[in-house]
Amino acid sequence: MSGFISLVTGWPGPSGFGSGSTAEEVTQGIDGTNLIAIITGGASGIGLETSRVLALRGVHVIIGARNLKAANEAKKIILAETATARVDVLELNLCSIKSIRAFADNFMALNIPLNILINNAGIMFCPFHLSQDGIEAQFATNHIGHFLLTELLLDKMKNTVKASGIQGRIVNLSSIAHTHCYKNGIQFDQINSKQGYNDKRAYGQSKLANILHANELSRRLQEEGVNITVNSVHPGLIMTPLFKHTAILMNNDFHITNSVRKPCFPFHPLFPNLHVFVAGFFKFFSFFLWKNVPQGAATTCYVALHPRLKGVTGKYFIDCNEMTPSSYARDEALARELWDFSHKLINSVSK
Repeated sequence: MSGFISLVTGWPGPSGFGSGSTAEEVTQGIDGTNLIAIITGGASGIGLETSRVLALRGVHVIIGARNLKAANEAKKIILAETATARVDVLELNLCSIKSIRAFADNFMALNIPLNILINNAGIMFCPFHLSQDGIEAQFATNHIGHFLLTELLLDKMKNTVKASGIQGRIVNLSSIAHTHCYKNGIQFDQINSKQGYNDKRAYGQSKLANILHANELSRRLQEEGVNITVNSVHPGLIMTPLFKHTAILMNNDFHITNSVRKPCFPFHPLFPNLHVFVAGFFKFFSFFLWKNVPQGAATTCYVALHPRLKGVTGKYFIDCNEMTPSSYARDEALARELWDFSHKLINSVSK
């Protein structure tokens, strides 16, 4: 109940920040000039705001994006505000294992360190379809894509920690929707099955996977004695500018099919604007739950940059404060099972 009251009122929690805090406010005074960060989906929505604020604080930002035109426009926006900003753009389609491997290779070719990895991009509430690798699209993009990307970049982050002595940080963007998943949390034996598919629960499953991934990776890195923290965050309900033309978009989420972005909200052929009406109706009666984009990027920026989070790992944050996720998200056995399953799935696809 206290969490809900804080959300509605914007009152700060133990961290001194709350739902009304912005990304600029939670990073005020932080110098990131010696840091390099990769942000997936950093070309629009809260991903762009995260990129902008990190660049504002001096961080060298690498935007990983499927749409290079949008990413370069984002770069121009950041440079127009901060002329000294360091921003690079690399192509990344998280729905494609081939693209993820190419991104990692292209980043390695830059021959620069890596201090921060922000797994931000995602899709939401999509009708059932498989990725080009034959994996259910939401699970493929939101979890498997980021799982593989993190694996490919982990040695670079470890080497950076050794060379610099600066703690590395990995941030997985999850969602409170992780509480609305399938029975038993993850349907390992039906990941790619159309039968019984539910777009909302499939999304919740993928967001649960983001937390389980962060927790298991955190555990493994602690066992190794590696100075890299791994945490997950719920950014909040975000209404992007595209809402007026499409539908509800949270976490910078889109349904991506080939090169076209389409709204994932249900479309009715007899009432083509119904999805806009329903989304607007929902927002009107839940106005106190919604954040603007600067507020939506706050928790990500806080966990990625704030010195108060030094050494804090394997935690889940809402409104810049540590919260307790669902029982499934705290299930260590489920996290280990997901880890092994993800490796086997990637290996089978790669072969």
